[in-house]
Amino acid sequence: PGKGLSQSALLYHHSVPTWLKLTCDNVKEQIYKLTKKGLTPPQIICFVTGLRILKSKGLAPGLPEDLYRLIKKAVSVRKHLERSGKDKDAKFFLILIESRIHRLARYYKTKRVLPPSWKYDPATASVLVA
Repeated sequence: PGKGLSQSALLYHHSVPTWLKLTCDNVKEQIYKLTKKGLTPPQIICFVTGLRILKSKGLAPGLPEDLYRLIKKAVSVRKHLERSGKDKDAKFFLILIESRIHRLARYYKTKRVLPPSWKYDPATASVLVA
């Protein structure tokens, strides 16, 4: 529709999950199993509900999902810039992505999701994503 850089994303899965007809306890157990397999809360179920259930069990990720995805994107753009350093568009997008990371980190620090001493460092960002 518009010409902005941020666009709304389409849903990936339109099919009903196979574990939908289970009881409440069975659903929680299924969520725990899927988390241990490596799936993220948005991939399991609705982000708020999934994260709340995972926090009660102590399986919640250290970084919020949106911040994690932005850091992952910044790491991939930075790897691309190492290979092709003259890509000015990629440099511009990296600046935009990292400013989003800083803005989101500032928000999460005020909401006390992240510790006040947390800081985004591009040199160690690949360790956070790995």
